[in-house]
Amino acid sequence: MRALVFTGINQMELLDVDEPVPSSDEVLVSVESVGVCGSELHGISGGSWRQPPLVMGHEIAGVDPDGRRVVINPLSACGRCDSCERSQTNLCRKRVLLGVQRPGGFAEYVAAPYAGLHVLPDEVGWEAAALIEPLANAIHATRLAGDLSGARVAVIGAGALGLLCTAVVATQSPSWITVADLSIPRLAVAKRMGASSTTERLDGEYDVVIDAVGVQASRADSLDRLRPGGTTVWLGLAHAEVTLHGNAVVREEKRVTGSFAYTDAEFAEAIRLAALTDLTFATSVAFEDSAQVFLDLVAGRSDIVRAVIRPQA
Repeated sequence: MRALVFTGINQMELLDVDEPVPSSDEVLVSVESVGVCGSELHGISGGSWRQPPLVMGHEIAGVDPDGRRVVINPLSACGRCDSCERSQTNLCRKRVLLGVQRPGGFAEYVAAPYAGLHVLPDEVGWEAAALIEPLANAIHATRLAGDLSGARVAVIGAGALGLLCTAVVATQSPSWITVADLSIPRLAVAKRMGASSTTERLDGEYDVVIDAVGVQASRADSLDRLRPGGTTVWLGLAHAEVTLHGNAVVREEKRVTGSFAYTDAEFAEAIRLAALTDLTFATSVAFEDSAQVFLDLVAGRSDIVRAVIRPQA
């Protein structure tokens, strides 16, 4: 089969590889759509969980051996540890993610755990289906922020994750949503997703700030623009290390919480919400063009908010 392979630092190649052989608890899924996550764009530069050679891709939808349209929850947990017993499968110490610790969906076929397959509603198209996994991330992040009813909320970053956070926040009756990004076209999409206002950089004060970027400047802003006693949720992963003024966190009792992935229940909720959310900002990419588009995005191409590769199209 053909697969887009991370072959070395800053290298992506469309290659012929062996078709995966499913184990006893897996099935072979024909991949119809797979999103390109920002963590993958950063991941090929080195220093991440992803090690070449690797078929990445964890935002996957396709057709199972029974002919069903399915979307795949790519995260598998052990089911036995203390985190799993608390239904926090996303925090399982032995968690395995398709496209990270094992081959993922940047291919014509992927071997996926049967337990991770969910039937895709007929009204959700293939491009939108590839956004269900990041939509589940957005649901998890907003729940960590607490009750948003009447809250002043800011979202830093109008990439796919920031836009999806905006859409989820908009369903929870906040008093205001401001989205910050340097891209004017992406801010226009944010307005469509429910933003009350947009800006290149935050000012003012907010009850909740969601950082969907994860660099030094965005994490600092997420704290600087937070009211005393407010909460910032970090789910961007662009930089591993940051330097912050910790005394302000102490003196103003500001809360910082990380957000990683989602629970099984939140993934199921994302499937339901996908049918009700405007996900037309996804851009379909032919498999033949996927390596070049991927590298273009790494280099800073911004006209594509979320690339969705179509291996079977």
